[in-house]
Amino acid sequence: MSQYYETNSVKSTVPEHDVIMRGRKLLDITGVKQVESFDNEEFLLETSMGFLAIKGQNLQMKNLDVEKGIVSIKGKIFDLVYLDEQHGEKAKGFFSKLFR
Repeated sequence: MSQYYETNSVKSTVPEHDVIMRGRKLLDITGVKQVESFDNEEFLLETSMGFLAIKGQNLQMKNLDVEKGIVSIKGKIFDLVYLDEQHGEKAKGFFSKLFR
């Protein structure tokens, strides 16, 4: 049984990913591995559960804690989208817009 618990503890080192939105004005996101890009209309974050695209208006990074993987964003939130293999075409389109 001790091997089971050791294996379980290894899995718990993967950062937990949560998204908490308060009134479409404030986002607190955990499990962030990297901030790929951001401006006042779009954020692209790499999280432990895939890439997360956030769209809105007057977006600003309120807090960034790289060690803990926490990002806080304020502004008017319009859209939250996870970009993964199931949405390959959408992700490709999003990335092509980013790097024009």
